[in-house]
Parts: sequence; C-alpha cells; structure tokens
Amino acid sequence: MENRVHSHQQQKEETITENCMSNEVAIIPLLTPYKMGNFNLSHRIVLAPLTRQRSYNNVPQPHAILYYSQRASKGGLLIAEATGVSDTAQGYPETPGIWTKEQVEAWKPIVDAVHAKGGIFFCQIWHVGRVSNQDFQPNGQAPISCTDKPLMPQIRANGIDVARFSPPRRLRTEEIPQIVNDFRLAARNAMEAGFDGVEIHGAHGYLLDQFMKDQINDRTDQYGGSLENRCRFALEVIEAVANEIGADRVGIRLSPYANYLDSGDSNPTALGVYMAESLSKYGILYCHMVEPRMKLSEESFECTESLLPMRKAFKGTFIVAGGYDKEDGNKTVAENRTDLVSYGRLFLANPDLPKRFELDAPLTKHNRSTYCLSDPVVGYTDYPFLENTA
Repeated sequence: MENRVHSHQQQKEETITENCMSNEVAIIPLLTPYKMGNFNLSHRIVLAPLTRQRSYNNVPQPHAILYYSQRASKGGLLIAEATGVSDTAQGYPETPGIWTKEQVEAWKPIVDAVHAKGGIFFCQIWHVGRVSNQDFQPNGQAPISCTDKPLMPQIRANGIDVARFSPPRRLRTEEIPQIVNDFRLAARNAMEAGFDGVEIHGAHGYLLDQFMKDQINDRTDQYGGSLENRCRFALEVIEAVANEIGADRVGIRLSPYANYLDSGDSNPTALGVYMAESLSKYGILYCHMVEPRMKLSEESFECTESLLPMRKAFKGTFIVAGGYDKEDGNKTVAENRTDLVSYGRLFLANPDLPKRFELDAPLTKHNRSTYCLSDPVVGYTDYPFLENTA
C-alpha cells in the first residue's frame, strides 16, 4: 500500500514536471500543491527554522505570535526556531525551550495563531551539545558532547560578536539513553503545545551532528568509530520520538556536507546516503537536508556534490535548504530533485514570500545585524508586507 501511495505521488510529481516544462502552461512549480503525509500543502515554500534569540529566560514570548502568524499561509509549512529539549541543551542567549510546563503553555498561543491562518507548524527540537559554555549550563557545569575536544571561538550570526565555548564533557555510554529520553519528552511536549509535528535538529554541528561527524566523534564505544556507530545516537532519537508521537509527525534536518562549527566529515556523501536509507526504515515524514554548497552558515560555495543520492535513498518527503532564490527553487522542484524548498533569510525579510513569488514582486533585503537582537519588533516583526511597500 505504501509503495502504491509513493508511486502515485511520483506520478503526480512527473506530471508537475511535464507541465512546468511545457511552454503552454505557466505554472510556478513552488506554488503547486503537495501532499506531505496527512498534510495538504497549498505550496512548496517552507519557513526554515531560524534562531532569533527573543525568548527571554528561554520562554517563548507574545511577540512570537505576530512573527509566526505574519509568515503563515493556508496550507503553508512553517518550522519553528530551534527549541531546547532540556536545561543542558542551550548555547545561545534567549533561545526557547520546551522542557517545562511554562514553556509549553507559552508556545500554545503562538501555535494557535499559525493554525488560525491555516498553516502547518512543526517544532524543531534541539540540543547544542558542545556549542555552549558554562554560563548556559545548570550549576555552571561543562556542556556535554560525544567528545571532550573543545570548539574554537566562532563569529555570531550578526557577523560581529564572538562566541566562546567551554571545553565539553564526554558523555558516558550509560548517560546517552537519558539524552534520547529528553528528545522524546520534548516531542511529547510539542504535541501538548499543539504543534503538528517535530523536526529533530541533526545538522550544523550541534549534538546529533557531533556524534555523526568523524572530525568530532572520537569515541571507542558503540557510539563511535564506524559510520553505523556514529549514526546510532541520531537513529535512537528518531526511533524514540517516532514511537512517542508517530513517525508521520517526525522530520529531521541534516547537513552532511557542512563544516559549520568545526563539524566536517571525511565522507559526507556516504553519511548522507546512510542516514537517508536508515530514516526510510522508520517511515518518518520528511528529511530536510542542507545543500553541499552551504559548507558554512552564511556563504555559498561552488561545488560538484549534490543531494540527489539522498533524495533517491529517502522514501518520504524531501526538503532542501541553503542559498535558494525563487528561480533556483522552481527549477529544483520542476526537475523533481526535491518536494519542498525551505527559505530562511528571504522569508525572514519577506513575511509574505509565497505571495511575492506568485506576483514576481521585488524582495526586501534582510538586515544581518538585526537577526538576533533581543528587540521584540526591530528586525523581527517590522519587515514590510507587499501592500506596505508601495
């Protein structure tokens, strides 16, 4: 039955491709509908998860109601900013969590506002691992990771400030199930808050990625060494979360090619394909993968690698991210290289991005210096809508 559904979806994709390639049909591929599991999407433009650092004391704030509802559309998929799974998961100022009752209650009106606009809302659940320092940790303890190798200082998202990290503590083998359980409970809490599902953050040098990448993971137990061992922790998290809330409500974000936060791997293609094949066995809803050209967070590089092997290996919905514009996104969908395209900076600066793509309207430029201001309005909810730019 599942294969029949998948082949039916494939036929639909091929029809879209043929129509889009035909000169007679002026279809915008990104604005065609798509059925993602049980969710009916009206277009293929996804709000990427964007850390905005405006959740004071790690509690989502009322200003996030406006921010997310501005970017919601009927049948549009939004992925919330990275949200900590526990009190050891934090590594940045004022990022939200979902491990306490207060946090869950604070998320509820935000989720309700997105649903009121007809949007579909997933919560990205996150543990930073070693990308932290003792100031963010309970009782000033060391951050946890797969390793005790420290992370070098990094430039923050605004391009100016420098983040410094405390040497991490290597997790003992017997501690790892507790971290898996933190993700499971966070997923349960996300459902309690009303989210439609969760995206597990397995990208960009954070905890799951630290285990997966051989330039970081130097363990000698069953969570280190071989590719299978390095992916074991991530797949245990996937299994626990899928068992808790249903695989049809679970996605994951991966960046096998990225070197962000010193997270390189000697064979990223093998890592990406192995994860895509493994995820398919759990039947999760989607795989959200960052393009090889985005080796670093802000720069795009020319490269020969492609996500196509992972696209072919994964049986669910495939989402690509990383440096896409309208033309590039349309082409990728038309060529059936992805199902959906996630947009970060463009969506941050253009709350009505699907409408602008539809009308081929000019786009507002993002302001990097205000990405992570703690201001509840500036650089957050004050980007103009199309009707306000005339």
